[in-house]
This record gives sequence, structure tokens and C-alpha cells, in this order.
Amino acid sequence: MAASTTARAFRSDTVRLVQGLALCAPILLLFGAFVLYPLAFGVSQSLDWSSYQALFGDPIFVQSLVNTALYVGIAVNLKLVLALLLSGLLARPGRTVALLSMVFLLPWAVPALPGILSFRWMLNSQWGIFNHLLTRAGLASVPWLARHDTALGAVVVFHIWKYLPFWTLIFLAGRRAIPGELYEAAAIDGAGPLQQFTAITVPLLKSLYLICTLLSTVFTLGDFTIVWLMTGGAPGDSTHVLATLAYRYTFQMGRIDWGLSTFTAALPVTLALILLLMRSVRWSTT
Repeated sequence: MAASTTARAFRSDTVRLVQGLALCAPILLLFGAFVLYPLAFGVSQSLDWSSYQALFGDPIFVQSLVNTALYVGIAVNLKLVLALLLSGLLARPGRTVALLSMVFLLPWAVPALPGILSFRWMLNSQWGIFNHLLTRAGLASVPWLARHDTALGAVVVFHIWKYLPFWTLIFLAGRRAIPGELYEAAAIDGAGPLQQFTAITVPLLKSLYLICTLLSTVFTLGDFTIVWLMTGGAPGDSTHVLATLAYRYTFQMGRIDWGLSTFTAALPVTLALILLLMRSVRWSTT
């Protein structure tokens, strides 16, 4: 009797298992076709060392590495320093400050495409407003997007303009979490605004600043839209970053192995930043 009961329970569990697998089969097939297979294909292509030899022999790839380091290093650090300073200005009470806060958030709310097109129009060497002002002042016009240094600088400036409000809002929330009694006690002890900033604000926002820096670095390292729409790698493929260069290799040159290897070249840095971010979050919560 017990054996027959066990057999029936086993058959029932087997039937439920088969039914469950049958119901999950479409999802498993889609997961395998669109996740596992592309991942396996990408790994197999990125393990071809001849692709890396060809990449490091390409001066455009080497220039893109330098551009990526400059873009990430300058844009992230300058953006977060400005965000930390501007958050102190927006933390002050008053209707004027509230109105400025609303206006300040507009760049973050504006979609990237119209913002970049407007910026490109302002930088146009023939009818852009910047060159118009220069010529009105008696100065020579500048081919902003036709030179490597000014084109890469335009990308950095637009990135800061676009994402500065977001990180300022993050630091503003962090500032408002600091007890006001600390600033009142420091003021009674004779500490000025600069001393309060260095002795109270900076130590208490240190963990938040580190987390924001790591997050912004990861986002900026994979940024494709701004660079591609602003310069497209011009002039002469000199302003490519790794994200746009991988697109050029893959879809314009038809070298998918080079494109995947370009992404893989940035993968160790990205993974290291993600691990640092996870450890920073864990330290800040303990």
C-alpha cells in the first residue's frame, strides 16, 4: 500500500514537472535564442587574440582609448564637483532659489536629440551663434566641430550641461539629510561657510560622492548617444570613444569581431567599477 502511494506521488510529481517545463519552454527558448546564444557568440569572438592585435595596430583605436579616458575623466569629475557646489546654492530657502531650481532641471528633462541638434547649430562654423558673436566682437570664427580638441570639448561640455542637474539633485537630497543642528553648532563656535563645508558637508557626503562618481563613470564609459550625434567620430575619426568605435567597426565596416573586441577591451574597467560600487554601497549601509 505504501509502495503504491509512493509510486502515484512520484508519477504525479513527474507529470507536474513535465507540464511546468512545457509551459516554460517558450520562455526558455527565447532566453536561449536572445541571451545565451548572443552571449556565447560574443565570448567566442572576443577570445580571438588576432582581433586585439589588429585593434592595437589601428591608430584610431588607440586614439579612441585616449578619447575615452579624457571624456570620462574630465566630464565625470568636473560634473560632480560642480554638482556638489551648486547643491549648496540650491539648498538655500526662498522662492527665487525654488524658481532657479526648476529652470536648472530643464536640461535634464530635455530629450538628448533636440538638445544635441541645438548645440550643433550653435557650434556651426558658418551660421552658429557662437561664431556670430565672435565675428561681431572682431574675432575670427572657430571651426568648433572640425577640430579634434574643440569637438571633443563640445562633447564634454554638452555631457556636463545635460547631466549636471541630475547629480545636483542627488547631492541636494544628501545635503538635506544632514541635521541642521550641526551647522548651527558650528556657527556658534565661529565656523564660517567654508569651514562648515570642509568639516561637516564633505565628510558626511563622502560616501555619497564616491558612489555617484562610480555610477557616473560606468554610465559615461558606455555613453554612445552624445558622441555619435554630436560629432559622429569626426573630424577624421579622431573623436571616437570605445562605444562609437565599436559601432563603426560592427555596422559600418562589417567587422563584428573587432566591434566585440572593442567592447571587451572596456569590460575589465567596467566590471572593476561595478565591484567597487557594490562594495561602496555595502560599506555605506554598515
